[in-house]
This record gives sequence, C-alpha cells and structure tokens, in this order.
Amino acid sequence: MKLYSIAIIGATGAVGEEIINILEEEQFPIASILPLASANSLGKVVEISGKEVPVLATSDEVFTQHKIDIAFFSAGGSVSERFARVAADSGALVIDNTSFFRMCDDVPLVVPEVNPSDITHAPRNIIANPNCSTIQMVQVLAPLHKAFGIERVDVSTYQAASGAGKRGMEELIVQMQKFFSFELESCVPEVFAHRLALNAIPHIDVFLDNDYTKEEMKMIKETHKIMHADFPISATCVRVPVLRSHSESITIRFTQKVDVKQAREILESAPNIVVLDDPSAHSYPMPSIATDTNHTYVGRIRKDNFDDTILHLWCVADQIRVGAATNAVRIAQKWIELTQNS
Repeated sequence: MKLYSIAIIGATGAVGEEIINILEEEQFPIASILPLASANSLGKVVEISGKEVPVLATSDEVFTQHKIDIAFFSAGGSVSERFARVAADSGALVIDNTSFFRMCDDVPLVVPEVNPSDITHAPRNIIANPNCSTIQMVQVLAPLHKAFGIERVDVSTYQAASGAGKRGMEELIVQMQKFFSFELESCVPEVFAHRLALNAIPHIDVFLDNDYTKEEMKMIKETHKIMHADFPISATCVRVPVLRSHSESITIRFTQKVDVKQAREILESAPNIVVLDDPSAHSYPMPSIATDTNHTYVGRIRKDNFDDTILHLWCVADQIRVGAATNAVRIAQKWIELTQNS
C-alpha cells in the first residue's frame, strides 16, 4: 500500500486539529504529516500519533523543499489564495477548506457521498470543501432528489458558536460565565454582532444587496454546484448559543407526491446518515448527539399537512467534523480510491 506525505496548513486551528484526529482514526495511509501554520505559531507543537511535532511556518519553500502528496488547507481564504497554487504546482493535491476556490469553474466542489466523480475533474490539482451547513444539507437532499425529484428547498439553520472558530466558542463561554455571576449585561460582543448567550442572532457573515447574508447565498450556490441542479433554494442562517454542531430545519417540495415511509428508508440506507426519528420516545437529532461524530443525523421526518409533495425534516451534524475535517479526509480517501483504480 502506498503511503502519503501530508501537509496540514492551519494545523493549530480547530479544523486542522480535527483533520489530524480523523486521519488517525481512519488509519489513513500516512508516510508523514507536516503541520504548518502562520509565523505566529512558530514554537508551538501539535500531537501526532502520541508525539509532539513542531509547527513550521507556511512558506513557498516548504512546498518546494518537501515532497507533499496531499495538502489540507484550513487557515483562511487569504492563506489559500497565497499558497494553495504553490502547493498544487509542486505536485500536491490541495483540499481547501476555505471559500476561496469554491465557485471557481475549474475547481470541483465535493461532498463524496453526493458527487464523488467530480474529484477526477480537478485540472488545477485543487478540490474545494463546501461550507459546513451546505455539506450536511446536500447529504440529505441528494438521495431524496434521486428518488422523488426536488422542486424547491427552504432551510433555516441553527449554527453553533464554533462556526466562528475558537474565538466564537470562547466568547460564548465567557458570556455564560458572566451570566452566572450576574454580570451578563457587561459583556461587549466582539466576534458576533450581538451578545450570543441566551440569544439567537439571524445574522451570519455579511448582508448582501438582496438582503440575504453571504452565508445564506453560499448554501444556495454551493448546493447547485455540488448537485448539478438549479432548483430554487431559500436559506435563513441563525447563530444560536450552542458550542458545537449545526442544526437545520429543511422543507423540501418534490415534483411528485412523497411517501414518508419510503423517504425514511432511503435516508436510512444513505451513506453516513443516521436516522433518529421516534418522537414518542423523544428520539430525534440534537447537537449533543452529533458532536464529535462523523455522521449527519436526521429526524422529525414528516409530510406537510396541506401538500402531499412537501416533506419536512430536521438534521444535525458536527460542523467541525462532518462540515469540514471529515469531509476533507473523505475527499482524500475517495481521491486515492479513484486514482488507484484509474
């Protein structure tokens, strides 16, 4: 079996750390892992296979001096803009977790459970990882679209603080600590537009001219690209005081009448989806269930009261894993599978 030399750009961040964990959990065929970050991280170490490995600064020379087979980028769009092409030109397959390349026509945007064949069409040697909330949604939509044909999707997301990185989690924790010491009103939000503790903020990323946010438009455009479809989608993205794992309420209109029992069976057989749908036993997906797992959980599956072509459901996934690190590793696994068989 061939072993692969891996570079992780952004190795000290939340997604970079999870990529290392998942590579080890999946027993990925690794020859070596090179942890990279900004110059501010020099002197830091990351734990890989029980050993402390020093972090190197990301530079052009790193990619030309080291033989790298796969480079995972998770350090922000500006870093990907600056270094991803350098890594790809040096011979590495780049799997980019930022938004920088997602809508480029010559860069595939991949969720392996949905569009694995797109992996083989990467002329720039770069594959983009979709937005976290998009990934879990298309995992659910794709098998249902194949069975019933989707006519329209309306989705509301309930996104965890960690979607804004470590600073987002830290801000929520500090605010909750202030609440229990009766000092919550003294909190001045820095990461979010408003105080997140005991609140819900219908505002993720910047607002655009059409009054949708950039996050909401990402879900629309990315879903179309991944699924090679153009059915109408509307999204409302909300930040909620949960540390980890995004939840989504999805309403799907199909081109035909939908059978709930059949829809449930389709989702139960779909890859990496777990159906938890027994309301009488209080069994349904929640962030506390999804956190630290590699599955997308689906429940509350029900037909609309007034229209037999409409299905409503609820899905939850760990956005740091399923929505970023796990999807990136699965892209690499599928790339190996496809290239070995070609």
